[in-house]
Amino acid sequence: MARDAKIEEVTGRWAPRFVSNGVPLTDYQEVTGTLEHWDDWCKAWSARASMHETMGRDALEAGNTISAAHHLETAGVLYHFAKFVFVEHMDQLQTAHKKAVECRNLVLPYLDPPGERVAISYDGGHLYGNLRKPSGVERPPVVVMCMGMDSAKEEMSSNEAPFLQRGLATLAFDGPGQGEGEYDFAICPEYEKPVGAVLDYIETRDDLDTDRIGVWGVSFGGYYAARASAYQKRIKACISISGPFEFFNLMQERGGHDVFVRRAHCDSEEEALKVAKRVDMTEAAKKITVPLFIVGGSLDTLTPPSHQERLAKEANGDTSLHIFEGGNHCVNNFRYKYSPQSADWMAHHLG
Repeated sequence: MARDAKIEEVTGRWAPRFVSNGVPLTDYQEVTGTLEHWDDWCKAWSARASMHETMGRDALEAGNTISAAHHLETAGVLYHFAKFVFVEHMDQLQTAHKKAVECRNLVLPYLDPPGERVAISYDGGHLYGNLRKPSGVERPPVVVMCMGMDSAKEEMSSNEAPFLQRGLATLAFDGPGQGEGEYDFAICPEYEKPVGAVLDYIETRDDLDTDRIGVWGVSFGGYYAARASAYQKRIKACISISGPFEFFNLMQERGGHDVFVRRAHCDSEEEALKVAKRVDMTEAAKKITVPLFIVGGSLDTLTPPSHQERLAKEANGDTSLHIFEGGNHCVNNFRYKYSPQSADWMAHHLG
């Protein structure tokens, strides 16, 4: 029996992201290799995640915190990918998501360096993030990490690590329409607003250097980070990875944007197109005056490199553009070509 087209699409496009963000290769091969129906996606990944969670909880009960951290961190990532773009069955999505957050919260104190769950006041409610600080650094600079359309803070360990290793703190947060923020808040194209709330929160901390703040974003977060850096002048440097310059035409051309419709809290694709029209850097790009590190892949069909090239052309800061030949969306297949280098760049610009 032929597999569902949705499984072929997701596995064909996202395999490098799964593995580079912490899914063990064998788990990826065994789970995806047995799936035939998209409706079984969330259950299959949740079952594999549960195995890691059980090992983690057993290790924690035995006092083996290093092993517990390893297993629970993996469980959180697998639960995240169980709910990944799985908007057809929201009850299953929410159950898996709750487990992803639970595992990540449980493991935060045992990571190296440890993490702290933080609540950020926003629009009458709260956004949630994970703050991690490098060991042995007093009042470190901080990198605010913006998620993509279906990214979440629970899959960020491998993205946090290069900054932490260079003495920079990281604050990965779920914004409106993302992760824990997707239920109460719709996608917000004017992303300087939620980032502004994050910056306000950072300024309440006496253990962070509030004069040295950078922003990082991946996929849709690449747009969010660039957009925020245009209007939030407290930001000193920006890394934008595979972000769209404008989204309306992309959405019209491709269609099938069930995830965007859901995250934008819209009832139809037509209604969501009105939101997509606001995802546009035409005016914002001119206002970017901070250093900008832009990444794109030559084979990216979701946000083609022409979008990153346009951002580089129209921004007014010191811009460094990197389009990688053979790179896919977010260049997850060649992350080693830009992740350490961009962290070096950010460390340099934040001093």
